[in-house]
Amino acid sequence: MTGLKRGDVVLVSFVFADESGIKLRPVVVVSSASYHRGRREAILAAVTSNVRRRLLGDHLVSRWKVAGLLFPSVVTGILRTIERTMVRRKLGSLSNEDLDSVERQLRRSLDL
Repeated sequence: MTGLKRGDVVLVSFVFADESGIKLRPVVVVSSASYHRGRREAILAAVTSNVRRRLLGDHLVSRWKVAGLLFPSVVTGILRTIERTMVRRKLGSLSNEDLDSVERQLRRSLDL
């Protein structure tokens, strides 16, 4: 899948931070259209259904059903870059309010 845009919720194989395994999971595209024009990759933020544990950089998705998620979920501050062809399928898109909050959390996490 190559027609991705910022805020899309897609399904990918996500490598664990310690590289001990891989799990098929939803992620949010956080890279921009201009980034996508110049590269084959996309930058993604991991999504988890563990809403009880929120850390710096995490956002509790308010409109999770609209985003195509099956459960209440958190967009985390865990980022990964993959080739866009690795995306399995699109699930939905974050609402503008949720995407704005994710962007604020990323700026906070990266001290931008």
